[in-house]
Amino acid sequence: MPQLVFLPHEELCPDGAVVEAEVGETILDVALKNGIHIEHACEKSCACTTCHCIVREGFDDLEESDELEDDMLDKAWGLEPESRLACQAKVVETDLVVEIPKYTLNMVSEGDH
Repeated sequence: MPQLVFLPHEELCPDGAVVEAEVGETILDVALKNGIHIEHACEKSCACTTCHCIVREGFDDLEESDELEDDMLDKAWGLEPESRLACQAKVVETDLVVEIPKYTLNMVSEGDH
């Protein structure tokens, strides 16, 4: 079973976390079921950038992003070459190291989901 390492995030995951995931789950779903409440204002429909994450290790093993995700990522704050939307990036057999950026472009926080 692959592991996801979430790097420390001041608010969402201060100590970081190492969790197991099922192949095919999205990074967002893995985070949420493990108490890491990444914002997802569009309810996982690839219509915003609030779940923007950076895959520090394992990025090249992920399925490529599609055109819709790429278009949304162009609007993300702090975009990097290894950026993905956590609601779209699906876990593969490889362990992943994920960084949750400090900021998002969400104008209104929807609270816990």
